[in-house]
Amino acid sequence: MSRMIAVAASGVCRRYGRRWALTDVTFEVPEGALVMVTGRNGSGKSTLLRILATAIRADRGTVRILDLDVREDRDSVRRKVALLGHRTHLYEPLTALENLAARARFLGADPRRGPLLSRLEEVGLADRGDDPVQAFSAGMRQRLALASVLQQQARVVLLDEPYGHLDPPGFLLVDGLLQRLRREGTTVLMATHLVNRGRNLCDRGLVLEAGRLAYAGTAAQMPQPLGADGAGFAEGA
Repeated sequence: MSRMIAVAASGVCRRYGRRWALTDVTFEVPEGALVMVTGRNGSGKSTLLRILATAIRADRGTVRILDLDVREDRDSVRRKVALLGHRTHLYEPLTALENLAARARFLGADPRRGPLLSRLEEVGLADRGDDPVQAFSAGMRQRLALASVLQQQARVVLLDEPYGHLDPPGFLLVDGLLQRLRREGTTVLMATHLVNRGRNLCDRGLVLEAGRLAYAGTAAQMPQPLGADGAGFAEGA
């Protein structure tokens, strides 16, 4: 039995002033796939994820998430999609637990301390739940932002540079979360410049070059990244 198409983009274009950030981007992602989105600085990765999450609109083209049009069914799409962006949207004076509790109430989820501590444990912050976010390092904030995204239990998860600011244990944490989401049947699109890491984790890959889709296919057969060390493309949107 063929899988449902979770994400379908057709002819997507987005312009900032006179510059086209995306031009005629077309692809499909089956439900449950783990997809790496990569490309050079300014290639359009962040713009694409923000359009899929309904944070911004495409100037041309159509996007459907789980067969819902992102323009006509925006509210329904937002209930099914979670985005980890460059901005963590955390409340600095509040503690980690208070941040998750506020998010839980917004989602209509359980705001009690026990379940929220379990969520913090998933990202290695169980012992820092009562500390204010303003005292957190950049890596700890990234971990808390990941916990907040996981709270939504979305069917489509969009991660923009999830490895950003993390140390090696944090990299392994993200690897494990990605593998868990895949086992649960969640569709994940991850923008990253860590091409070799993504190639080993992901089913499929998308490569953007100057806002155009240069490759769409299996992650294992993606073009070799730039740079002699094979580390990947430059980080950025």
